[in-house]
Amino acid sequence: MGNSSTNTVSRILFPFPPTLKDTTMLNFPRSTFTWKSHPWYPDPYYRYTGGFVGQPGQFYHVRFNLEARCTITDDATGHMTELFLGAPCRTEYTIATRNLFQVPSAEFRMPFSHQFRLALAKQPSYEAEEVAVAKLSDAFAEHKLDLRTYTAVSELTDVQSIIDATLANDLLNAVSTYRDTDRGLTVAIEYPVNLINLNVVAPGGHPEFQVCTGPVLLPDLATWDGQEVQRVFLAHAAFTHFDHVEFILQREIEAAPEVRAWLDQPRGLDRLELLDPANRPPDYPPARPKPTVYNEVWELAATNVVLRAENV
Repeated sequence: MGNSSTNTVSRILFPFPPTLKDTTMLNFPRSTFTWKSHPWYPDPYYRYTGGFVGQPGQFYHVRFNLEARCTITDDATGHMTELFLGAPCRTEYTIATRNLFQVPSAEFRMPFSHQFRLALAKQPSYEAEEVAVAKLSDAFAEHKLDLRTYTAVSELTDVQSIIDATLANDLLNAVSTYRDTDRGLTVAIEYPVNLINLNVVAPGGHPEFQVCTGPVLLPDLATWDGQEVQRVFLAHAAFTHFDHVEFILQREIEAAPEVRAWLDQPRGLDRLELLDPANRPPDYPPARPKPTVYNEVWELAATNVVLRAENV
């Protein structure tokens, strides 16, 4: 995949037919993923492995809401993989009484499919990187995905209906669908319209709207193996028409040395504190968290559908 000097990626992709076979609208705030950890046992090197501060043999539960859904469909076989993006947290000490946030701080956010915990990209889409995935059944002692949908959902097919639904405070989701013709894959991203701009009285009498929201997850189709992907990108989405969408992708960057001096300075507990300073693991010390920015832009031919449910 190439990129221009402005970090804009343009793809020749063709929109999926705009009619949805089954109109469903995911209720993201009420949809959750819950897991139970395996029992915790001390690391041979680090004092605060994983940030957990409990006792050996203890376990804990985690629940987060969902923020986006993605489907990848093989056009030839009809095989579909469904991916989800979970709500984030800052890295923390679990479950502590004080000194809850880890400093240096990072963000924990888990993308996953029905079978695997996936890797969130740290590099641009045009750079390969080593990633690790894990079966959910191996990563957790127990896990549960609870998907909730809205009832009485309708598709908004014109600008005025989107404006009317927005001003009526109706609930809106967007589904942006594009095709990768080289691989024969169709990708559909569903996400809540958390922010939308309106120009109710536009020049020439044509009202306008602009969805600009996120986060969403985009699959790295270069890692597609016929069943799943390994790497996904965190992005935000924007569109003003029904046949075009733009995504801006997150990546890590290097901080300047004078910034790293305070960025890497631990406060309170140190996630990398050793049990024995004289007994260091291989490749010690590991890298501290890096800052992230949104920079790389994908401009895609797409089909955008706005879904509405009554806000009751």
